[in-house]
Amino acid sequence: MIQDIFPSKLDNHYVDETATEQDFVMRIDGDGRLLVKIEDGQITFPTGAQISGDRAAYLFSVDEAKYFLEGGRKGGLLQNGENPDGYEFRSLRELRDSCAGKELLVAFTAYHLWKWYRDSRFCGRCGTATEHDPNERAMRCPECGNVIYPRINPAVIVGVIKGDSILITRYRTGYGHNALVAGFTEIGETLEETVKREVMEETGVSVKNIRYYKSQPWGMAQDILVGFYCDADGDARIRMDANELRYAEWVKREDVVLQPNNLSLTNEMMRMFRDGEMA
Repeated sequence: MIQDIFPSKLDNHYVDETATEQDFVMRIDGDGRLLVKIEDGQITFPTGAQISGDRAAYLFSVDEAKYFLEGGRKGGLLQNGENPDGYEFRSLRELRDSCAGKELLVAFTAYHLWKWYRDSRFCGRCGTATEHDPNERAMRCPECGNVIYPRINPAVIVGVIKGDSILITRYRTGYGHNALVAGFTEIGETLEETVKREVMEETGVSVKNIRYYKSQPWGMAQDILVGFYCDADGDARIRMDANELRYAEWVKREDVVLQPNNLSLTNEMMRMFRDGEMA
């Protein structure tokens, strides 16, 4: 999956540092596209020698490499300046579909933090412009003292099983490959209750025997994805919500078609069932 970068390691501990010429400086445009160079499916990010690190905010490190967000201390806003030769803006979906390696986790996580910086420029309590906190990853309101931390949205991925079949879906819009039932946790709801509600809302199927599998950070939507398997309860007749899905069917183990890459928790869960490693 996208976070599986061993032996490399992501260190998200915040430090108040200034970017040097050797550090990587992430430039992200107003549409959330990252400035990158792609060669043979590998991503390269610009450095402080190519883009000024002035007002850049420290993001994280991977091994010895440090990453900063251009304009992060000003809400992630682009600075004036030419793009380095050979670099161009690419969306996360473009990178996901064509590239591999630990740089994908870098791109997803940088995008996650960019959205938070961009959306936290003003206090949601009193409307005052916020200030970058030097001691922790937070934005503070100098007027009312409100503290804003990075947003993480919990969401579930659900492998619903009926005998030797699993419930495969495809979204109405957006990602076009096979998927599982998925959805965000609502206010006052447990993860297990989210599983039951989302499966019922999207497919009309009741479930039981809900069991945790694994989790995954997914910066594209500021998510923490939580994977569960469960069993269909009752007749398991599908009543698909056509507003959410364009496909929902029970698919035999041997007929499961995986996504084109191994980045997502969804794909791993489908593969585990297909290969008989999860009943």
